[in-house]
Amino acid sequence: MSALDYCKVLIVDDEVLIRQGIKHFMNWEQEGFHIVGEASNGKEALERIAELRPHIVITDIVMPVMDGEELTKLIKQHYPDIEVIVLSSFGEFDYVRSTFQSGVADYILKPKLDMQHLLAVLKLTAAKIPSLRPKEQAGGNGLSVDRLLERLLSGYEAGYEQAEVAAVFPNRHFCLAGMNLRSIREQVQSGPGSLKQRLESEGGSLLEGAVCRLLPTDESIAVLLLNVDDKGLAALPAWARGAAGLLAGAAPGLALAVSEPFAELNRLGSVYRSSLLKLMDYSFYFPEKSLLFYNELPASKPAAESFNLNRFTEEFKRGRFESAFGYLREHVQAMAGSYETDVFEFKSVLGNLIFNITVLLSNMEYGVKELEKNKYAYFKAIEEARYADEAIARLNEFIAEAENCIAEKAAQSGNANMKKLLDYIDEHYAEPLSLTEMAKHFHFNPSYLSSYFSSHHSEGFIEYLHRVRTDKAAELLRKGEATISEISGLVGYSDHSYFTKVFKKLTGMSPSRYRRQYMK
Repeated sequence: MSALDYCKVLIVDDEVLIRQGIKHFMNWEQEGFHIVGEASNGKEALERIAELRPHIVITDIVMPVMDGEELTKLIKQHYPDIEVIVLSSFGEFDYVRSTFQSGVADYILKPKLDMQHLLAVLKLTAAKIPSLRPKEQAGGNGLSVDRLLERLLSGYEAGYEQAEVAAVFPNRHFCLAGMNLRSIREQVQSGPGSLKQRLESEGGSLLEGAVCRLLPTDESIAVLLLNVDDKGLAALPAWARGAAGLLAGAAPGLALAVSEPFAELNRLGSVYRSSLLKLMDYSFYFPEKSLLFYNELPASKPAAESFNLNRFTEEFKRGRFESAFGYLREHVQAMAGSYETDVFEFKSVLGNLIFNITVLLSNMEYGVKELEKNKYAYFKAIEEARYADEAIARLNEFIAEAENCIAEKAAQSGNANMKKLLDYIDEHYAEPLSLTEMAKHFHFNPSYLSSYFSSHHSEGFIEYLHRVRTDKAAELLRKGEATISEISGLVGYSDHSYFTKVFKKLTGMSPSRYRRQYMK
């Protein structure tokens, strides 16, 4: 049976599981139907209808962007020959009644969705279409090759006759080649579709004896299935370099990924997900590469350790911005150094860092109005970055803006000298530090130093010293290694009872209770 003999069906539902469930539940072609496509809302459906011209549209009622009621009206207005079957829930009777008035063929309740019932409704509906003569059986029990490939690519099991597949793919070896068209869509005047066709044609012209088939993926990805003999397998690296060069010439920055070879067609879905898609993601970390061949990649560096947000926050709150930003940059570069780092995770970390820095500066009463306004542009730029170094560059631009924000406050409040005082306290808190000794070190009059400290900081000298010591004591208590008495001396208090009093005043609980609560 040719494709023209099938009744073509389009599935429209915002739930991908519903679409996939209908699509792969049975061998529709054996029953005389071909699922030609799917859409997640009415607007997308109209675009697919213009392209695919289905005979029947199965549509949900409640969907975003454009619902099934509006879609039905527009179908009947512009494509009166197309029949519509509505899927609805129990509480959507008014919608269903409205669609019947627009001329739907039938409706099915979603909670009672049964594939045999759907098949019966489809056959009755197809019988109403004058141009169709639906067949009970589609000339044999097997799937068509296109349907088989689509099913395997989606991760579903599919039985097939080896002889029928061998008639289409006569060679011993399979391999996948793919490219991500999402990021180069606006750069390519000829459009992603022509690039897909070019990938298919280059496959056939550059690899002698190969069978090449473009697989049914979404528009943002082009995937080519190659079927080659032993000679073609040996020539695969050279073919890949030639094809990558030609494609990169058509779209600068485009990278071709080539998977490991495999012998059984039923491994198509697993190789696609575990090999090809990962290789395509790796291009995010290799802006200079136009080819990512499965066994020609450099050794990956170990994954970066988790970012220590507590360490970063502590450095930040103490005004050690250079140290905090230095640690941040080191961590991001370590993440980018391992090309196996998940791209979504990498971009999420950068976005979270921007969010946390903005919150920290706001809590420290820095003027973050511009940062707040601009952070969403940074989020978007990082999300759209094609390569890791582009995303890092956007993060560095944000850090530079944050540093300007910090510098402005420092210039306004004389914070440069204040930072020296705070750094000195942070370094010498464990010693019997006093205002007099500190004044002597900085050649200040003690009373002037006390006044200066209070006017340039939210806390006085003693209050700040107590807080630094308490923060360090809390850290030691959480580690649980030293006794409370030992910790008292380690943070600069010779009197254990005085330490306990200060700690409780600042934290609201005694050192022993704090330790017990943390250990729980």
